[in-house]
Amino acid sequence: MRSLLLLIATAAIAAEPVPLPPGNQMLDDYFARQVAELEGAPLAVPRSAEEWEKTRLVWRAELVEMLGLSPMPERTPLSAVKTGEFAGDGFVVEKLHFQSRPGLYVTANFYRPAKPVGRLPAILYGCGHSDMKAKDGTSLGNKAGYEHHGVWYARHGYGCLVLDTVQLGEIRGEHHGTYSKGRWWWFSRGYTPAGAEAWAGIRALDYLAARDDVDMERIGIAGRSGGGAYAWWIAALDDRVKVAVPTAGITTLRNHVVDGAVEGHCDCMFMVNTHRWDYDKVAALVAPRPLLIANTDKDEIFPLDGVLAVHASVRRIYRALGAGGKLGLQIAESPHKDTQALNTGEFAWFERWLKGADPMATFDEAAKKSVEPENLRVFSILPIDERNTRIDETFVKAAPPAQVPANPEQWATMRDGWMRALRREVFAGWPKMPCDLGLREAGTEERDGVTIRAWDFTPQEPWTLRLYVAQRTGEVAGVILSVLDEQSGPMPDADMLRRVRETGVAFAWFAPRGIGPTAWSGTEKKQTQRLRRFYLLGQTLHGMRAWDIRRAVTALRAIGFDKPLLALEAGHAMAGNALYAALFEDGIAALTLHEPPSTHARGPIFLNVLKHLDMPQAVAMAAARCRVNVVTSDKAPWKFADDTAVALGRREAFSIIAPTK
Repeated sequence: MRSLLLLIATAAIAAEPVPLPPGNQMLDDYFARQVAELEGAPLAVPRSAEEWEKTRLVWRAELVEMLGLSPMPERTPLSAVKTGEFAGDGFVVEKLHFQSRPGLYVTANFYRPAKPVGRLPAILYGCGHSDMKAKDGTSLGNKAGYEHHGVWYARHGYGCLVLDTVQLGEIRGEHHGTYSKGRWWWFSRGYTPAGAEAWAGIRALDYLAARDDVDMERIGIAGRSGGGAYAWWIAALDDRVKVAVPTAGITTLRNHVVDGAVEGHCDCMFMVNTHRWDYDKVAALVAPRPLLIANTDKDEIFPLDGVLAVHASVRRIYRALGAGGKLGLQIAESPHKDTQALNTGEFAWFERWLKGADPMATFDEAAKKSVEPENLRVFSILPIDERNTRIDETFVKAAPPAQVPANPEQWATMRDGWMRALRREVFAGWPKMPCDLGLREAGTEERDGVTIRAWDFTPQEPWTLRLYVAQRTGEVAGVILSVLDEQSGPMPDADMLRRVRETGVAFAWFAPRGIGPTAWSGTEKKQTQRLRRFYLLGQTLHGMRAWDIRRAVTALRAIGFDKPLLALEAGHAMAGNALYAALFEDGIAALTLHEPPSTHARGPIFLNVLKHLDMPQAVAMAAARCRVNVVTSDKAPWKFADDTAVALGRREAFSIIAPTK
């Protein structure tokens, strides 16, 4: 009996859930709060078509910016080339390529009826992530996985241009920069492959417009999964799209961030969310054109509740514009899969809105795969001038190297422009109104003649961080705030205590969110997906740590260090966070940066920052406000900061110090 009771008790204990570490709980709570904040205000319903047009143009400009397309790229020659064609049962397939930018090749197939009548209504079709390869292992493009859609349209009197993507086209580029490749600098560059795919679609419309067999007044756009996302971007940006049917290409920010759908998506699904949108805003940009939102009911990466929420939100705008009948919803039974039930709804929608067909019309033919995939290959030899494989390095222009200012007036113009960009595009995810610090003393300890006090404070709900202050009795000459990172040793050490006793300078230290007491546990893959969640919220982890540093400075002043000189010190990427915090906090007397990265390409990662400035320019701005010491053995990257300090007559404000061994 005793053994049985022990077995039952052991089983009961094993069944109890293991509590998450505090950092994990805070992080989950944080994401939920941030999503609730962004989804709290529903889309404003326009009072007139004129009001909607003004709103739509503002939103479109923001989306253009968030896709890395601002300013809109030059429409360079498409240099379209047809490399061949072949005939099927009732259709002809043209194999072609064009260049959306010089060297950025888009491979495609154009399907047309074997016996066309007049100018054709045409469908621009975006492909999902279908990895089609020839027997020798070369890529056939994901267009080969969606040929059945092109065949159906051609056999029913349409032209259909089926596009390859950057990642899975015949020339393989990359969509997985942050998903699995560690290319976090994409965030700092303001790059997303969604922008490259959107631009390919816009140029595809240019290609269709140049054909004499396409009716540009009857253009539809469709696509599934990744292709559904591209259909959203293109329809939102280009009014030449008259009818849209994006399939399994959109859901809510809540689904992505709180429910974890982001973990099933590569970077091509997301804009750089500078302006902190939820995804119903993207969908709204199609209004009042005919729009069918299509999805399956068991799709785990585009969950049904999110799809329904997007539809309900956009329906309010369609109804306000008197276009409620132009918005449709097609839900089919299936997991995330291309199904005939979805296709039938898509086909019927285009027949209705591009041909004026009876909504009750039925089809006697399903979309069936019938084309040998290798027949769809465009290139026999890949072009040597292709830029597809490295387009992430050039698609969004980085800021050119800054020139040393000739005078204080020129410097003021440079500085003010950078600060405006930082507020608008880099740190827009910082709270508009800081929360109450909730400052509270957490303990006191005496050690070797030094008093160490601990204080808890809240930089942003729900985070609770601990700030330590070590000082000797009597008047304090100043305070140095040290920002800890993953490489910091235990604090306080004997050297710090000695300096406090001998100099009268107080030392403070704290660890921003995600470090030390608030660190979160999990695999490297889990950490990757957490960092991507920040990005979807229009933030980065580094950017929010810079906010924590700002609030720690405020906490120090609230404790009583409002008059003594205040200095900041930090190392590595955290040095960059402290640097930017100092740009937004008055009264910082000195800044010591230990081995800071010389470029944001290596950290810290902030949204869009490389479109405007890099670390040396930020250091120069700081040196115009306070004394800056850069502790490094490599002086070369900091020449701009040094030269600028000289030009502004502040040579003494900037120093490069060799690290001690």
